[in-house]
Amino acid sequence: MDKSTQTEIEAAAFRRLVSHLQKQTEVQNIDLMILAGFCRNCLAKYLTASAQEQNISLDYEDAREHVYGMPYSEWKEKFQVKATAEQLAAYEQRRAK
Repeated sequence: MDKSTQTEIEAAAFRRLVSHLQKQTEVQNIDLMILAGFCRNCLAKYLTASAQEQNISLDYEDAREHVYGMPYSEWKEKFQVKATAEQLAAYEQRRAK
């Protein structure tokens, strides 16, 4: 597979992942962090870092809006629920590893 095709396929897979996460609003970021070690905010940070590597300016808040499909503050108000004590404990245990 040539590099251009690989890049196109990877970009399409990333777009599909972002779209999937935008639709799965019941999945909380803390759950993603516990299970996978990354969340929507991490994806926004990856986008920002990748843009910077290409000498392209991409604001973190703009990247989060791209990942969430709306301003983060709006997503947080509509969909984020307070983390339970169990979630926080699992997150801390994951971080300690």
